[in-house]
Amino acid sequence: MKKPAILLLENGLHFKGFSFGATGTTGGEVCFNTSMTGYQEILTDPSYRGQIVTMTSPHIGNYGVNPDDIESDRIQVQGFIVREASPIYSNYRATQSLDEYLNQSGIVGIQGIDTRALTRILRDQGSMNGIISSETLDPQILQKELTDVAPMTGQDLAKQVTCTRPWNWSDDQEAKRYHVVALDFGIKYNILRQLAESDCRITIVPAHTSTEAILALNPDGIFLSNGPGDPEPVRYAIETVKQLAGQKPIFGICLGHQILALALGAKTYKLKFGHRGGNHPVKHQLTNKVEITSQNHGFAVDPKSLPDVLEITHVNLNDNTLEGVRCNHIPAFSVQYHPESSPGPHDSRYLFKEFTDMMDDHAEKN
Repeated sequence: MKKPAILLLENGLHFKGFSFGATGTTGGEVCFNTSMTGYQEILTDPSYRGQIVTMTSPHIGNYGVNPDDIESDRIQVQGFIVREASPIYSNYRATQSLDEYLNQSGIVGIQGIDTRALTRILRDQGSMNGIISSETLDPQILQKELTDVAPMTGQDLAKQVTCTRPWNWSDDQEAKRYHVVALDFGIKYNILRQLAESDCRITIVPAHTSTEAILALNPDGIFLSNGPGDPEPVRYAIETVKQLAGQKPIFGICLGHQILALALGAKTYKLKFGHRGGNHPVKHQLTNKVEITSQNHGFAVDPKSLPDVLEITHVNLNDNTLEGVRCNHIPAFSVQYHPESSPGPHDSRYLFKEFTDMMDDHAEKN
């Protein structure tokens, strides 16, 4: 027998459905993802820390989960919302069901609600805090608990997901041509895989690592990772990147893109409902080519705030938001979307080659 559950939004609307995953109560910012597959990668993406993710695709869980399709060492989302969680999974790589996976990790989910209606609310009114419970079904009680859930704006969540000490990605580090130091704001494993495939040995360091400690590692380049939350409170990293700019080639993705822009004098703002999914069209301004991209972000760089040292390289064709910048006086560039594409299309993986080319150019000049 299915156990009842409820989703309450901060605007007072609530949805009644059924529990899946762990029994309990959880709160966070409710957002939606338009990917049709890749739910395990989404669940384990550190950029979703503090968020309850709604999948717009109606059937989720049909291919189960496995130990390989993960983007970090744990599930990162606060909660999970689907129209229908498949009770049966079929895939030769699968080791357990989605329901078992969530339950094992203590993640509260809800299914059986109208996710199309929920997505329209979030699209029209914007992402908002919400609370899922399979313990308490009284909206008035949950409304009081919801007031304790902090808004996303102003939160430095990178400090919650960063590593605690430096570490190396692979055992064959010495065989690689380039040495990259990656500042970990919530780095995804597939970014590390793509860097490794681009002949990079990678030293991952905590988000608060100092400029001196980074340069002491003698890297060929600096990578600024993706991550959750508001970029503006991550002042320690912004100051570090400001000091690193011009000393080594820099490549940033997602939160790393925002931190690079802030370090060079731009400003950021919160999007109404964010960009999350594997089907977002982005135009490369320098080639006029359109890339279909994987995205996951709730904040963006304000193009009107860009200093003269930054030029726009990529623009989102859905809403004309800024998706990429390049510095015109030092070796540094960044993109808002996810070229490592896990899940998602592979249109943008050329950016890792651009990073290695930039490191080659910098080495020749120095």
